[in-house]
Amino acid sequence: MIKSYTKNSPLVLGILGGGQLAKMLANAAYRMGINISVIEREKSSPAGDMTQNEFVGSWEDDEILEQFLESCDIVTLENEFIDPVILDKVAAKRVIYPSPNTLRLIQDKYIQKETFRNAGIEVPSFQMVNSIDDALNFAKEKNYPVVIKARKYGYDGYGNATAFNEDECASAIERFHKNNPNRQLMIEEFIDFSKELAVLVARNLNGEIAVYPCVETVQYRHICHSVIAPAEISKELCRQAQEAALNCVKSIEGIGIFGVELFFSKDNRILVNEIAPRPHNSGHYTIEACYTSQFENCIRAVLNLPLGSPELITPAAAMINLLGKREGIGTPESIEELLRHKKVWLHLYNKKISRIGRKMGHITALGNSSEEAFKLAQSAADAIIW
Repeated sequence: MIKSYTKNSPLVLGILGGGQLAKMLANAAYRMGINISVIEREKSSPAGDMTQNEFVGSWEDDEILEQFLESCDIVTLENEFIDPVILDKVAAKRVIYPSPNTLRLIQDKYIQKETFRNAGIEVPSFQMVNSIDDALNFAKEKNYPVVIKARKYGYDGYGNATAFNEDECASAIERFHKNNPNRQLMIEEFIDFSKELAVLVARNLNGEIAVYPCVETVQYRHICHSVIAPAEISKELCRQAQEAALNCVKSIEGIGIFGVELFFSKDNRILVNEIAPRPHNSGHYTIEACYTSQFENCIRAVLNLPLGSPELITPAAAMINLLGKREGIGTPESIEELLRHKKVWLHLYNKKISRIGRKMGHITALGNSSEEAFKLAQSAADAIIW
């Protein structure tokens, strides 16, 4: 059993956030003899239900945050949208990875892109937007369509707008500024891609690195619908994607696990879209399909332990997100038919409330080919009665 740094008892990993990513981190932690503490705004979160150390409230509440920090030895997060001031408060009391400095480079997407570009990593052309004219001039130079993005707090397509002409470009900026006139924006060239890809990278304080296979992600209404592992692209393109992802993590001095999203363009380029400093939806397949899951390697990296192998243990795997189909109760009516399916694994997140498009769980399937794995996963997903 791994001992605490501060007392003669099991080490306690603190997690900022109590959603499904924290839940799967907790599962990996308990397997390793590590306890967890969770701080989340609402009681009985997916991870909060798994521990007696559940602190309910805002991490902006100094008293709640202090109680949480007293309960744990080292801290990580499942949510990168935390005010840097809060992260500095955490870092003053406990070791936290990824570090506040790393998160500052990531939270602002303009600074993130600038950091990658300065490190020689290929990214879409981009520019800061201080006025509508800035955006229109960029679009005139790069040609439509273009993508206008909020520099902070964008997720799963929220905070993004694609414009196909001048009117749409100007309207998008006006919409962004309607409720917050000071909201910082950026603009990017639109990448006409063949596939959207993702690569997970784990890195510990000693500099040890684990790079996972390159996978393909399929989006539906800007939310990840499914993941195919490995991506059906050439070995050379996979190598390029893995190298780009690794260089991203090095450029921000990242410690922990990072999900790097990339484009494979129709003109055969690999470009980095953005990075997430936490376990990533594209990596849920690793629980069953790899020697070491992204969640276990996240914990190993944060604790500066030797990293496990990221290699696949199967020729192919597929993951399908179970997205909410209704408003109301979060549990399905029946999973009996799903359980008749072989070579599939069901993960329900125990969210109390379902919303249309909300991530309620996922299914992973293994196969001898990506086509076989995807068919198995889709058939199982279709068998759930909601």
